[in-house]
Amino acid sequence: MLVLRRLRATDAGEIAAAVSASMEHLRPWMPWATPEAADPKTQRVRVAEADEMWAAGTDYIYSVFADEESVLVGAIGLHRRVGDGGIEIGYWIAENQTRRGFGTAAAEALTSVALGLPGVRRVEIHCDEANVASAAIPRKLGYRLDRVIAHEPEAPGESGRRMIWVWDASGAAAGRPAAAGR
Repeated sequence: MLVLRRLRATDAGEIAAAVSASMEHLRPWMPWATPEAADPKTQRVRVAEADEMWAAGTDYIYSVFADEESVLVGAIGLHRRVGDGGIEIGYWIAENQTRRGFGTAAAEALTSVALGLPGVRRVEIHCDEANVASAAIPRKLGYRLDRVIAHEPEAPGESGRRMIWVWDASGAAAGRPAAAGR
């Protein structure tokens, strides 16, 4: 069972530990994956920032748990940074939890949540073309690859070609991703 719960201050230690244990896995794709991000103090600051963004309605960050909240598997968020009518899903999964479908299930759930937010007509997932594992998630969910754009690499594994995957609410069956209800 997968549980998505609003990020809490009590998650900071577990998140720091997961980041620390997953540093080599995350670093190629996540510019924030630094030794500082593996510090619980840094994660507590991040939680406070996430609370402010939630209150402002700009970002909604969730902790992702397996087994009735006993195992933190990663984090996922909705970010209003892709322009009018759109929202972006961003995610990371701890290295020891990959290849179990957690990222796909979490993105599927948040796609449905995103489409229920006022003014959201499109959901996007962005990832570098070289990040094959990340690109598999929107592909599995029925997102369409809208475009590939050049970008300045932000993390060491990036190719400089960003894939923009889109789920357009007008194409959604009953407002749910194609994979919902499997």
